[in-house]
Amino acid sequence: MKRLLAICAAVGLIVTACGVIPGTGSGLKIGIVTDIGQLEDKSFNEFSWKGVQDGASAIGAPKPVAIVTKDIADYKQNIQQLVDQKYDIIFTVGFLIGTDTLAAAKANPTIQFYGVDQFVADPAPANYQGLLFNEAQAGYLAGIVAGTITKSGKIGAVGGRSDVPPVVNYIKGYENGAKSVKSTVTVTINYVEDFNAPDKGEASAKTMIGQGVDVLFQVAGLTGAGVLRAACNAKVYGIGVDVDQYLSLPDSKACIITSAEKHLQNATRDAIKRFKDKGKQTGNFTNDATNDGIGASEIRNLSPVPAGLTDKLKQATEDMKSGKLKPIP
Repeated sequence: MKRLLAICAAVGLIVTACGVIPGTGSGLKIGIVTDIGQLEDKSFNEFSWKGVQDGASAIGAPKPVAIVTKDIADYKQNIQQLVDQKYDIIFTVGFLIGTDTLAAAKANPTIQFYGVDQFVADPAPANYQGLLFNEAQAGYLAGIVAGTITKSGKIGAVGGRSDVPPVVNYIKGYENGAKSVKSTVTVTINYVEDFNAPDKGEASAKTMIGQGVDVLFQVAGLTGAGVLRAACNAKVYGIGVDVDQYLSLPDSKACIITSAEKHLQNATRDAIKRFKDKGKQTGNFTNDATNDGIGASEIRNLSPVPAGLTDKLKQATEDMKSGKLKPIP
């Protein structure tokens, strides 16, 4: 018994040193490997992790564990840590870790893998499911807001890359949502082809603002921080993406009116429930209006909120849920 305790203590030290939050109890062992950054990033890592905790609690599993990735080169070894410790369900966060997740799923068919924002191509391993989102729906809701509040009749969107389908879908939905409110609205779109260049985002936004654009939607990662910075400096409205960026980008909170959201917390929580109810999950699962997988953040920096705006958002969400409304026809 003493020898067993000594071994457990030693393993505990190793796990702690590697940055894993150890779980306790019995039942399904659930873990998550984050994308680069912090666990509490008010973005993909944090909300995916919260959902994993919610899901584990919902099915009576022990506390899950999280490994925080510090460098892209660590993806593979971080996943392997959970594999070696015989975890039953492993989540990985972000499209960059997808290649290593796919390799791990193929090598470990008894473990269920979920990839947040990862598209799983055919033939998909029976134990690997991508958790995708209907970005066009979220963008459509953001577009309704933009079309409602623009005074100039000119709105803009800055995308990170034109060859990344989620980015394009967000912006197409945004354009169509705005035109559903105001058919004459002009939508200026620019893809800067870079997710990591705030200065490029700021320059693109300044150009649009100079052309009379008074609402800017960013779908450009770190580049988008520059877009929102330019919006705030020019005292025009900004719209965030993926999460409530009023909270995640406090330096730009003065001009952010809403964000087109992926409900990451719901997506990871519900994935765990599906596994418990139905067993192994494969292919791709789309989180959309039908399962509260997308939405628009709380309206801020508008006082009063324009009459009818809240009702328009609710109605559009219901119509997308029923299938009556297609954000990209």
